[in-house]
Amino acid sequence: MPAIALTPIQRKEHRAAAHHLDPVVMVGGEGLTTAVRKEIDAALKAHGLIKVRVFSDDRAAREQMLAELSDELSAAPVQHIGKLLVLWRPLPLRDKATDEDRMPGPRQVKILKFSKSGNHRPQVKKVKVMGNERVTAGGMIKRAKKRQTSLKKV
Repeated sequence: MPAIALTPIQRKEHRAAAHHLDPVVMVGGEGLTTAVRKEIDAALKAHGLIKVRVFSDDRAAREQMLAELSDELSAAPVQHIGKLLVLWRPLPLRDKATDEDRMPGPRQVKILKFSKSGNHRPQVKKVKVMGNERVTAGGMIKRAKKRQTSLKKV
């Protein structure tokens, strides 16, 4: 699996996006073990753009690690600065499971009650409306009923 080639503009965007990231994986004195490679692969699947900290003083070894990881994991080497390596791989598409019988969740609603005299400010009341409730025109909360269907259509 070859490494992904990025254009300079794409590399610049990924560098900017990775600026605020913390290192997800740390490579210790043992170097690139199978466990470390597996962890980097899992982090790339979950996040797409990751930072890896390498605790090695040899710059050539770090550059070789970056090239090796990008080739093996089919990722793009974005940046190597100091002891940090930045890798990017596009996120895999996920299927979103939908529940047929799932109801909408609670939501915050503001209810305005105007004064009868008109001289006072309207009262603002924040209410949590559950998924099976509705707000009437008068500002009352009623439980929504299931819609009655015709027996003829069954």
